Amino acid sequence: MKPFLLLIPMFALTVASTEAHPPIMDKTPQTGELAQDFELRTLDGIPVKLSLVTEKGPVALFVLRGYPGAQSAVCNRQVVDLINKSSGFMDAGATVILVYPGAADKLEVHAKEFIADKVLPRNFRFVLDPGYTFTNKYGLRWNAKNETAYPATFVMNAKGLVTYALVSRSQGGRARTEEVIRALSIK
Repeated sequence: MKPFLLLIPMFALTVASTEAHPPIMDKTPQTGELAQDFELRTLDGIPVKLSLVTEKGPVALFVLRGYPGAQSAVCNRQVVDLINKSSGFMDAGATVILVYPGAADKLEVHAKEFIADKVLPRNFRFVLDPGYTFTNKYGLRWNAKNETAYPATFVMNAKGLVTYALVSRSQGGRARTEEVIRALSIK
C-alpha cells in the first residue's frame, strides 16, 4: 500500500508541470497569422527560405502528397494546371513554392520522377521535404498507410501573413488555381 501512496504525489507533480509548460504542438498556419519560416532545398540543392522569398513579394505555397507508394495523379494534375496558368502568378508578382514531402530514403529519386515531364516557370520553386520536417512543422503530416502529407495551399503576402489557407483531409479537395491567383491580390 505504501508504494501506491508514493505515486500519487509524483502523478500530481507530472500533471502540474505539464500544465505549466504545455508541449509545443505543430500548428497549421491560419488566415491572418504569420507563417512559420522554413528553409527547404531544391533538387539542385539551392536553399529556399520562406522569409527571404516573401520579402520579394507574395508567395503561393502548395504542399503536395509526395510519393505515398505511387505518384499522386491529383498532385500531377494540380501542378500541370498551375504551370498552365502561371501567367496569373507572374502578373501578381508571386513566387510559387511546391513542397514535395517524403521519407528521406529515395525522396530525391521520386521527386525527379514527378517533375521530369514538367517545365517550371522561372517564378516556381520545387523543394524537397526529406523526413517530413516542414510537413510536421506545419501540422500537415498524414500518418496513414500510403500517405505522406495532407495536400494544402497557403498564400502569404510580402510580410509573411497568411491571406489564404486550404488544407484537404483527402486526396482531392484542392484549391482551384484561379482562386489562389485571386487570393494573391489580398494585401
